Amino acid sequence: MIGRSFCFGCVKTLTEPTSDRTKKAGKSLLNIAGIVAVATLLSKVFGLLRQMAIAAAFGAGPAYDAYNYAYVVPGFLLILLGGINGPFYSAIVSVVSKRKSEEAAPLIETINTLVGMLLLVVSVLLFAFAEPLLDIYAPGLSQTTRNIAIEQFRIMAPMALLAGLIGIGFGALNAADSFWLPSISPLLSSVTVIFGVSGMYLVLRERMFEPQYMLLGGQVLAYSTLAGALLQWLAQLPALAKSGLGGLRLRFNFKQPGVAEILQILGPATFSSGMMQINVYTDLYFASPIPEAASALGYATLLVQTPLGILSNVILVPLLPTFSRLADPSDWPELKLRIRQGMMLTAITMLPLSALMIALAFPMVRVVYERGAFTKDTSQFVASVLMAYGVGMFVYLGRDILVRVFYALGDGDTPFRISIVNIGINAFLDFLLVKPFGAPGLVLATVGVNVLSMVALLWFLNRKLHGLPWEEWGIPVLQLSLASAIAGFASWGVLKGSQHVLGSDGLLIILFQLGLAGGIGLGIFAAIVLQLNLPEVRMFVERIQQRFLKSKG
Repeated sequence: MIGRSFCFGCVKTLTEPTSDRTKKAGKSLLNIAGIVAVATLLSKVFGLLRQMAIAAAFGAGPAYDAYNYAYVVPGFLLILLGGINGPFYSAIVSVVSKRKSEEAAPLIETINTLVGMLLLVVSVLLFAFAEPLLDIYAPGLSQTTRNIAIEQFRIMAPMALLAGLIGIGFGALNAADSFWLPSISPLLSSVTVIFGVSGMYLVLRERMFEPQYMLLGGQVLAYSTLAGALLQWLAQLPALAKSGLGGLRLRFNFKQPGVAEILQILGPATFSSGMMQINVYTDLYFASPIPEAASALGYATLLVQTPLGILSNVILVPLLPTFSRLADPSDWPELKLRIRQGMMLTAITMLPLSALMIALAFPMVRVVYERGAFTKDTSQFVASVLMAYGVGMFVYLGRDILVRVFYALGDGDTPFRISIVNIGINAFLDFLLVKPFGAPGLVLATVGVNVLSMVALLWFLNRKLHGLPWEEWGIPVLQLSLASAIAGFASWGVLKGSQHVLGSDGLLIILFQLGLAGGIGLGIFAAIVLQLNLPEVRMFVERIQQRFLKSKG
């Protein structure tokens, strides 16, 4: 994603259409958005390939089920501290980008030293207390799964240290206008896991589920994940050195200018970002007594996040600087228009995708995962979870847009307070829905929390902006929802009809049925939506055309 200082700096010039500087800034912003989009697409594709390799090798067996629990804490730290737009990244970008280049290297090396010391202690503590920590949020695991998870937890404990160093490095690179490596880095981790899991599978094959090899398979998966995180950090070092942003040097001058400023941003941002992960722990707590539930959640999540991540970048990257530019009360009428555009573009993309994902969940899962240890029964289980995820795709991204509007208005407290309340609501809904619905109930609980969050954010935004045009926003969303429902039913009908004629087995047959059913569904949705004459539909079509023309050029 684009560093905050860069976006804010270029926003003003984007509003001056006659300026050459404006054209250059706008072009730069579009170029960066293109880089991020391409890198995100590549990373998501390799992430999907990684998950396919894991599915073929482990299915939803004990080794991968254990991994989903063992990865919770180290993976959370890697995403929170080492992720793009995480607190370490944001703090470094916001401080380093305002300083002279000769001041950057000593500052980054000092922060690396300080953070490295703290996170090294955290890694040691995670290794030492892996067993009691795992029992806190996964008390219902079978003894076999628990033993594998404890071993995996200890193997991946050093990821706490690597996470901080990765986040600092990515922030420094983005502050130096280097966007490709931070955006593409998840690909490096995925490739490492693919090689590790594939190599193990080729050696063991049919012996993967023998008791003496299940622990070994789990260890290989954990070591591959750790190696992927290490590779992400090592890949930064040449780029940092080339940009003059420091190297492997210890600096203990913690009183130098900039250190306190970074820590001042880092503390609250880390705490705020971490609150969202409590809902993940809550879900896993209720999922732990359900065999293979964590595995199903992991497989289904990736299928949802792949298109969601790509489309969110295409929609959000151009809009975020605009929200910030329109934060002044005199610009609120236009801000409301831009919020509507973001919400309508989200509805146009997410609602039909949700309908197709619900209608075609089972063949989707079969095509992507069903090979090796991943059986047809497993596909059915994962498909039920995927259908539950499909229900909430629009509110997930819509809520994300509204949160960024509050940040643009300088109000981070309102989303934070809502997230705190959501922790209790999520736990209550998990308890309420897990018994009647099982693993899909946990996803429906998350969907419910996102719906309530979106309603609350809209209510507070209505007060903050002195009224929102509810009718202008609500009616098009209802129309798009109805069009998506019709498209989903049509896709389901075509799928069932083709299965009656051709059967439902064989990769080529399933691919043909998916293409036919999905294509007809999207065609029906497009035909209905074009009749609505929404300005956002024209905008969406133009944006897609621009990207295709640019790629051909």
